[in-house]
Amino acid sequence: MSSRPESGRYQMQPIFVGDIQGCADELEELLGRAREALGEDFELWVVGDVVNRGPHNLRALRSIRGLVDAGRAHYVLGNHELALVCTALGLREKTDHDSFDDVLDAPDAPEWIEWLRRRPLVETGRLGAQRFAMVHAAVHPDWSLDELRSRARAVESRLAADALEDLRHFLTGEADAGGERDTLERLTNCRSVTLSGDWSTEVPVGDWIAWHAAWSTRRHDYGVVYGHWALQGLHVAPGLRGLDTGCVHHGRGHEGALTAWVPNGTTRAPFDIPDGRFWRARARRTYYDHRDRAS
Repeated sequence: MSSRPESGRYQMQPIFVGDIQGCADELEELLGRAREALGEDFELWVVGDVVNRGPHNLRALRSIRGLVDAGRAHYVLGNHELALVCTALGLREKTDHDSFDDVLDAPDAPEWIEWLRRRPLVETGRLGAQRFAMVHAAVHPDWSLDELRSRARAVESRLAADALEDLRHFLTGEADAGGERDTLERLTNCRSVTLSGDWSTEVPVGDWIAWHAAWSTRRHDYGVVYGHWALQGLHVAPGLRGLDTGCVHHGRGHEGALTAWVPNGTTRAPFDIPDGRFWRARARRTYYDHRDRAS
């Protein structure tokens, strides 16, 4: 089985993992299963939100970075990584709901912030003959894969600015519709859209529909793997795999888990359904109960 990012060739089994959010024990369970089944012949694709809400953010980051540095993982930024970067830069006050003190208090915290702000927002590749994109939250329903990649690269260059003042200016600027800040927010926060092109981080109500429902009507020639939407849960639809199954939200009215998709990269249509190629690491305990207790 193989996946082949646009930048190179890989001959390993791809494993796509949903929002980790500091649940390092569950991540290690999935990695252990991968090593038992495949040895080291796998590559990890991480949909973002490795940090926040859970207890072991730095440990999870170290596991992911080790694989990234070895050329065996792809990791896109989520809204919680951006919250961590903004907090470290003094652009955002840490809230009672944040749990990334282990990163902020680490001796090498500045280096972690530098590394994170240089992560991509979109990763692309192929599963067999099928092109795909991995993004944290959503893509614009009208964007082709090439436009998605082009827009993401423009924003990534702003996030990786050599001067921190340039980065601060970008992150505090207006998110004008269609601009680079708007693209950043859509890729990392969007859940619903309107037919007129507006988008929101909220769940669909009234005239709003799920972003992926609008995307599906365009009959794109690429698939999308994403996270961000724990309340939705595992989403398996033609061309779409939504992998946030709320591991860190275990005990808040549902059973949380960290979910991995292990597609057959040799088939012509790996995004077709039905599809039962998922691994699940059940949440070890309740993590994010302090939000429900907060007044």
